Amino acid sequence: MKSWFMIIGQLFILWIINTIGFYIVETLNLTIPGNVMGLMILFLLLVTGIIPIRWVEEAANLLIKHLAFFFIPIAVGLMALGTVFLKNGIPLIIIMGISIVLGIYLTGFVSQFVAQKKEGVKSENNNHSI
Repeated sequence: MKSWFMIIGQLFILWIINTIGFYIVETLNLTIPGNVMGLMILFLLLVTGIIPIRWVEEAANLLIKHLAFFFIPIAVGLMALGTVFLKNGIPLIIIMGISIVLGIYLTGFVSQFVAQKKEGVKSENNNHSI
């Protein structure tokens, strides 16, 4: 039961950071999505150590575990856009290819960075034990 309360608290932290990202984008009239701004804020908070990874780790793992379910509404929505794909297919394929490559690269880079940071914290704790 304690674990579920912790996950709900962690989800709340992630939601607050996401909301702040949307607020910043709206206030400053930026041309990036609010959720991307929220992810950048979360990344900066994690890198600087303002928010330790353990504060959001279990909720993030839960969200990643069920990530496929978040794409179902998008896939259903794309079915209604068949004429757009027929009309602009080649440019869309090029844009999607570039987006996929960048997304995979950046995800791998951030994942490796966070894993190395996490391993560094674990090894520090192991080296300082009495």
